[in-house]
Amino acid sequence: MIKKILTICLICTFCFLHNCIAIEDSVYIWSNDSAITTSANTTSEETNENSLKLESGSAILIEQNTGEILYQYNPHEKLRPASVTKIMTILLTMEALDSGRLSLEDKIPCSENAAAMGGSQIWLDVRETLSVHEMLKAMCVVSANDCTVAMAEYLAGSQEAFVEQMNKRAQELGMKDTTFKNCHGLDEDGHVTSSYDIALMSRELLTKHPQITQYTTIWMDSLRDGKSQLVNTNKLIRNYSGATGLKTGSTATALYNLSASATRDNLSLIAVIMKAPTTKIRFEEATKLLDYGFSNYTYKQFGEKGETVKTINVDKGVITTVDAILENSCGALVKKGQNKELVQNINLDSNIPAPISKGQKLGEITYTIEGKTVGQTNIIAKEDIPKISLWNMTTYLYENWYKLNR
Repeated sequence: MIKKILTICLICTFCFLHNCIAIEDSVYIWSNDSAITTSANTTSEETNENSLKLESGSAILIEQNTGEILYQYNPHEKLRPASVTKIMTILLTMEALDSGRLSLEDKIPCSENAAAMGGSQIWLDVRETLSVHEMLKAMCVVSANDCTVAMAEYLAGSQEAFVEQMNKRAQELGMKDTTFKNCHGLDEDGHVTSSYDIALMSRELLTKHPQITQYTTIWMDSLRDGKSQLVNTNKLIRNYSGATGLKTGSTATALYNLSASATRDNLSLIAVIMKAPTTKIRFEEATKLLDYGFSNYTYKQFGEKGETVKTINVDKGVITTVDAILENSCGALVKKGQNKELVQNINLDSNIPAPISKGQKLGEITYTIEGKTVGQTNIIAKEDIPKISLWNMTTYLYENWYKLNR
């Protein structure tokens, strides 16, 4: 019986191959211009007029997913960041975790240099080690300078070498107002950045490493088996609905700084305050910025990562179709109270020749409002499709027959 089925499969295979070879590859662009109505418009950024009457020296509000500026006041003024510096240190730590150079269980030693750091700290001892998980908790919750230096030394060999990496990463992110002199943020001549640059690195951390909010949203916790109590320096974590972080910073010279992030109804915002005259004012003005964003804007989700756009034909493949899916989630920032027509444009071939690799770009999808692109992502293949041959087609048919008859 099995021999008969295999013989039939082989005959079908030869016929199928013959027909496939006779087909010429045909390609055309599938464009679907379907319009949907939204209740909003794309955003326009506020100027430096300080319409919100902020007392701080510099401020900016951006939408996290798109990076669009919703409000700014002296955004490029170079100021001392204090412990908001640690956002870059944390970013490099998270990148080391993602690359596999580091794990959360790795034990980090404490050098004499790290133990001698002043300012906020958990009083690390040179005889103890803490895990990366514990170090991140200490850096994010209580802004521990000793843990920050210990992490920098572990990752780069010295704080100086780590600072070089910080500045290199800042350049890659387009942080043109920034020069780092240390990894912790204590006052040092020439150690400066801007609210604009802080927003850039905050966005990079939150979008590429969203798991960091597991640490930045901790209100109270402890280390060393409960012997060391931690209370978050960012009071918005407790008092502001949807708060996700991110980092405070203050010194006598820098005054009071804050990068505050929050998410409500799929809208994620980052508000940066620099040189606020008091700690109370920095939290009040960050709240004012976030409230302004949530009151005036919404985030329209167009499609989720992995969502199927269309099933398309595959020429000369062991499978005749493949699902074309979204490479990333896609959406746009829109202003409340304005009705504008949103147009979806799909650029996709109707037939794709095998072989096809999982994740291979097949086309792209773009969303526009009044001719302006407000969202775009690639359309990719959901799975591998090998090119047909006598061997793999026979194997494929047999494997599927076996599955059906188990």
